[in-house]
Amino acid sequence: MPIIRQSEATKTTIAEGRTRFLAQTDRLMSAVIDFHDGPTDQPDPPHEHPHEQISYVAEGEILFCVEGEKHHLTAGDLFTVPGNVPHSVQLLTEKVRLVDTFTPIREDFL
Repeated sequence: MPIIRQSEATKTTIAEGRTRFLAQTDRLMSAVIDFHDGPTDQPDPPHEHPHEQISYVAEGEILFCVEGEKHHLTAGDLFTVPGNVPHSVQLLTEKVRLVDTFTPIREDFL
């Protein structure tokens, strides 16, 4: 059983002030995304993907935007996204950590 230690993980810069590291099996992927560029005035542009997603807000506060609604979430909250549904987040605090889980794995993250 592989162990991914945060202190030893290979972190990928996905945008200025945003990094990600991964764990995966053949059919499941988790991505820890650290945002250090908040708060932001507007939500990120919406995006979608065919993967089912569950996300855990591990630190900070966000507005989760989906299907024309905005949901205020804080550390300890979860949200789900079916495949092919546009969604985005807006950072409400300087630092936010999301733990995203996807099935199937996101080949585009590798």
